[in-house]
Amino acid sequence: MHSKYRGLQDLVLGDFFIFTPMNIALVDLDIHRSKLLPLTFTRPIADLRIGILTIREKWEKRLNQEVSFLTDDSLSTLFPSKRDHFDLAINSAVCPNATLIDRITNLEENQALYQDDLWIATKGSFATRDEAALLLALPKTAYEGELIYIDRTWSLFLNNAHEIQQDFDLLTEGKISAPIADPHTIVYGEENIFLEEGVKIKAAILNAENGPIYLAKGAEIQEGATIRGPFSLGEGARINMNAKIREGSTVGPGCKIGGELSNSIIYGNSNKAHDGFLGNSVLGEWCNLGADTNNSNLKNNYTHVEMWDELTGNYIDTELQFCGLVMGDHSKAAINTMFNTGTTVGVCANIFGAGFPRKRIPSFSWGGDRAMITYDFDKAMETASIVMERKGKKFNTKDKDMLLHIYNTNSKAS
Repeated sequence: MHSKYRGLQDLVLGDFFIFTPMNIALVDLDIHRSKLLPLTFTRPIADLRIGILTIREKWEKRLNQEVSFLTDDSLSTLFPSKRDHFDLAINSAVCPNATLIDRITNLEENQALYQDDLWIATKGSFATRDEAALLLALPKTAYEGELIYIDRTWSLFLNNAHEIQQDFDLLTEGKISAPIADPHTIVYGEENIFLEEGVKIKAAILNAENGPIYLAKGAEIQEGATIRGPFSLGEGARINMNAKIREGSTVGPGCKIGGELSNSIIYGNSNKAHDGFLGNSVLGEWCNLGADTNNSNLKNNYTHVEMWDELTGNYIDTELQFCGLVMGDHSKAAINTMFNTGTTVGVCANIFGAGFPRKRIPSFSWGGDRAMITYDFDKAMETASIVMERKGKKFNTKDKDMLLHIYNTNSKAS
């Protein structure tokens, strides 16, 4: 029996299998969500992209079925639950693998799976996020295998190269890549490169000797771009002329990327179209970095980088020597903006001016290193609507209500 079906309430009739999928929810616990702000202001944890896929997409492809979000009330209208009752709760901050899938789907009724003190999953009956949280106290069984757990925003870029490889293997199994037709494109490690239909490449250098390169449908790589895997380029995204893309980077669908990118994740429909460096960073959706915007990812004294923690309301030690910028959705930076190591930018911030802006920029901030004021909500919404319409997306009432909640509860520019 194929392991991905084992435990999913199979009915076995000789060699014939009837599979009855369980109702599965990826559950956001408040403690986990708080540690992943500002990215989780605007999405459930399972909607975070790491590797090629989002966490939800990883679970759905490996389980071969649809799963639901159970997330914060402020996100429930945009990300509603798909069921009114569930049989299996999974920690939405955990990335799946084949061994973990096997253990989870073989849990006994009213049994919880843990790795040390980390809750992974529970099999039991529940309908709400609060009811799912009660299941954590059920009898525990230990999981000792490999586990990728996204406990902080910087966990995303730290584990991105690994997850690109995992997703690449999952998505390309049994499939044949579209060809690279351009005679002027130089390729190393061609067996580790996969193109979906409609990819355009001209006079680029692709090096997949040390990790795979995955190019989604309709993506484009322009002349002179140099790319080293592991790397993933989303549907309809574009790498501009002479860009330099280093290992461990993911560019989401609809993005336009230029300059230098290193071990970073850029979510859908965000632009870093011009020269400038972005390293060891995560950018949310609908962001824009102006020309020659740069971030520092290494302190001059080579000590650990500290980053703002919403949970404690203070800076904490990341224990990382390389750590750059984390930016929430709909935030923008003007030309020549310089971000210091370990900078956190909230949602709908507009940053401009000379010098380094502060390392913690709350949501709906307007300004730079000299002063920050609160961004007028209506003006911010007008900009968000224009930006989304430029890429064929409709800014709707649900989007506005979610952003208004963030504005009322988390914008504290001063």
